[in-house]
Amino acid sequence: MSHKSQTKAPTQRQLRVGEEIRHVLAGIFMRGECYDPDVTRTPITVSEVRISPDLRNATAYVMPLGGENREVVMHALIRNLPIFRKLVGDQMKLRYAPRIHFRLDESFDEAYRIEKLLRTPEVARDLEKK
Repeated sequence: MSHKSQTKAPTQRQLRVGEEIRHVLAGIFMRGECYDPDVTRTPITVSEVRISPDLRNATAYVMPLGGENREVVMHALIRNLPIFRKLVGDQMKLRYAPRIHFRLDESFDEAYRIEKLLRTPEVARDLEKK
């Protein structure tokens, strides 16, 4: 009995649709189409959107500008999920509007942590030796 791998690479269609959803969401945030002040008050970066193989579920990785008000923004995004689904569905030509799940993009924090680590005197000294 063979099992399909859970970590299968996304198809070209998944990548293309995910990127299109990312652009649509970024435009929605930029234009302030969601009238919730907790969403419109802080600029939001959409770094990536991953979509399921059946194109029915999308996970959008977001970060408020400067990482400010993370909890408030995430609660507002979750509170307005139906609005975002409708706005994305109206702007895309898909059979079904995907269910959107928002996640904080932790890669910004990780990049900052690595940059800070690289600037420590111990690491700088070791890098100079090479």
